[in-house]
Amino acid sequence: MLPEEFTERMKQMLQSEYEDFVASYDSEKYQALRLNPLKGQTGEFFAQNPFTLTPVPWTEYGYYYTKEDRPGKHPYHDAGVYYIQEPSAMAPAEYLAAKPGEHVLDLCAAPGGKSTQIAAQMQGGGILISNEIHPARAKILSENMERMGVKNAIVTNETPEHLSEVFPEYFDRIMVDAPCSGEGMFRKNEDAVSEWSLENVAVCAKRQDGILDCAAEMLKAGGRIVYSTCTFAPEENEGTISRFLKRHPEFAIEPVKKADGMSEGRADWTEEPADGLEHTIRLFPHHLHGEGHYLAVLKKSGDLDTDFRAGARTGYEKGIDPKEYKEFTAFCEETLRNWEKRTIIRFGEQLYELPEDAPALKGLKVLRPGLHLGTFKKNRFEPSHALALALCPENVYHTVNLSSKEKTIADYINGQTFSHDGDKGWYLITVDGYSTGWGKLAGGTMKNHYPKGLRHMI
Repeated sequence: MLPEEFTERMKQMLQSEYEDFVASYDSEKYQALRLNPLKGQTGEFFAQNPFTLTPVPWTEYGYYYTKEDRPGKHPYHDAGVYYIQEPSAMAPAEYLAAKPGEHVLDLCAAPGGKSTQIAAQMQGGGILISNEIHPARAKILSENMERMGVKNAIVTNETPEHLSEVFPEYFDRIMVDAPCSGEGMFRKNEDAVSEWSLENVAVCAKRQDGILDCAAEMLKAGGRIVYSTCTFAPEENEGTISRFLKRHPEFAIEPVKKADGMSEGRADWTEEPADGLEHTIRLFPHHLHGEGHYLAVLKKSGDLDTDFRAGARTGYEKGIDPKEYKEFTAFCEETLRNWEKRTIIRFGEQLYELPEDAPALKGLKVLRPGLHLGTFKKNRFEPSHALALALCPENVYHTVNLSSKEKTIADYINGQTFSHDGDKGWYLITVDGYSTGWGKLAGGTMKNHYPKGLRHMI
């Protein structure tokens, strides 16, 4: 049951297309996953692909799967081989086009679909700050970044206003997947229907204005913002962009190539339209295989000096002296190879590795200050699950590879031990070559170090 005020507005917007639009609500929603290149080459995945997949046309690593497939129940999901994501939601980060070595911000990042997609583009280089204002959602964001093996991300739980004070003109690219009225998710999420109102559309539009203003302050000259929503409401889409460009004449809409099925933004759907709205993008469920989305690519005018180096107002994180993590150094010598250490910091008994040239984190609410390396325990070091998921088999001396088609991997994820012959010490446990967790071999028994909170039946 769609809200009457919503349907009346959509009739006015779509006119002859309205019947096709409404008919799309009776069809099954499309489901997709996005492969994670941080875990290996896609060719390796397709050599043992357990699903029936067809490409999502607007992103390199996105694939539709069938209703018979159960990717969330497969050990590859636990290993971070892919991220299950609504197909239209894969488009905005594709247009952000982040590059290794850049400073990138995902301002409204939970649950992490776009952030993990951005991290894959960055290939472990540069700094990605993934922010979420709601604490519970920020925790889920942090967990997903860990599962996908992301090394160069700092997860924060901050307001856009505070971030803009700390990071003026710091970022090369900013993703603003703004909180919205959620009209594009009506087919997927019944709660979005019950929570909808015209008043909420107006509230969301005002909130979006404030978020974009903060993003504008944090972007370098010549940088890119991608603004996106999952709503059809012009007030939150073309209207938000038009209001933003009126307030910020240093920005312009950047023309981008549209994939098949994508539609142009419409100047006639908003008052006082900005120039170039036809270069923004709408995704309608009756035009393509995905839910409703909107996105705009915004470019800030100007160029930076070639020797410009962006810095946060907090300065740079210096890290600790190697004498303070000698147990980790011993672990590295015994267990790891081909591992390049960066800035290392310690919070209590927890050890983290930060991205290169990471900003000082004092005064920020931080959930994940980089890659969690592990925990100090009575003169020894215990590696973290996050470290295991960020490793490849060539990064360690000892591995045990389990087959996804055999019961042992399911038992391991459920917390059980198994027998193994070899030298004692830490082993990276993999599934079909993908890192999944740690085991520690002693006396022919592989002790299970899969986190208790993540154990489950497959």
